Amino acid sequence: MSLLLRRLSKLSSEKPALVRPSVLRRSNGFSSSSLQTPPCTIVGAAPCGADLGKLVIMNATKNSCTDLEKKVPLELVYSDPMVTIGASHGWVATLKDDRILRLQDDLNPYASDTDPKRISLPPLVTLPRCQTQVVTNVAMSSSSPEDEDCVVAVKFLGSQLSFCRPAQANSEWINFRIASPCFYSSPVMFSKTHDMFCIPGSGGHLIGSWDPRTHKHKPKFQRLRFQNLPELTKTKRKLWQSCCTSERLVESRSTGETFLVKLYRKATASGTVKMQTKALMVFKLDEEGNAVYTKDIGDLCIFISQAEPFAVPGLCPNWVQVLDIEESIFVYLPDSSICGGNCAKRAPYHIPPQKIV
Repeated sequence: MSLLLRRLSKLSSEKPALVRPSVLRRSNGFSSSSLQTPPCTIVGAAPCGADLGKLVIMNATKNSCTDLEKKVPLELVYSDPMVTIGASHGWVATLKDDRILRLQDDLNPYASDTDPKRISLPPLVTLPRCQTQVVTNVAMSSSSPEDEDCVVAVKFLGSQLSFCRPAQANSEWINFRIASPCFYSSPVMFSKTHDMFCIPGSGGHLIGSWDPRTHKHKPKFQRLRFQNLPELTKTKRKLWQSCCTSERLVESRSTGETFLVKLYRKATASGTVKMQTKALMVFKLDEEGNAVYTKDIGDLCIFISQAEPFAVPGLCPNWVQVLDIEESIFVYLPDSSICGGNCAKRAPYHIPPQKIV
């Protein structure tokens, strides 16, 4: 941990409060730059009466917490995970007993606290032999559900995947049933590069892609070929085989690269049972379906939480930050070292950079 703090301290002393301009690739070959706020992590909320609390965040350019004046509903920070079901682009999704999915920008530290936005989506529709009680995650195609073309995707545990365009008049859900069980517990993400929603199959060997705006109910599938796999010792191989694995697709919008991150987690042996990350692998994907194992992602830092994952340049090169309900860790890819450990996180969200208008 001391090594981590020294590195972060050095980085924070060299970087300003704003992330350096990000290069946005365009199809015409030109690029544009825009200043962005730095990514941050939701730490908690200090109660200040009337079921409200002042938001506490960790700015990615600093190594200390920041208490904001922004007041947020305490239930969003400390609610049952079955109520606060995920986040995307700084919008938190909630699902209560009325079965109405709502998007709120309360936990976005850069959004207004005097005029918070709350958007209710149409009532959920459950397909036959599917369920909509337990949600895997939520993803959006743009930074705000108020954008005319924004599509919200909800991945339920099991075979149902649903899409909605909140800004569209008389919006309704478009529902897909996924045939292959390898996608049942996997999260959905939006690929800006391919303009489609993507889901990694269990094990990471298959990626499914959906484009709900064309109303094509037949998804596209791509099989991955893993390359440059590291040689494992007998002890390490036995440890990894005993772990639960999960996969995340992460897109770097500044470089156009896509990564597959594989997490190897195992339950603690004593006391209260919690999951601990024992190893992490990053694969760089290409258009031909090659997944090349790498310990070098350049100057990128990958943020993984119960929000949609993202990658940011120029902050902590070659680090992966993982935040879950029970765990907060930092992984340094060149030597695979892991800092951090188990801790209680009721709002386990990394908030991505926000454009400064």
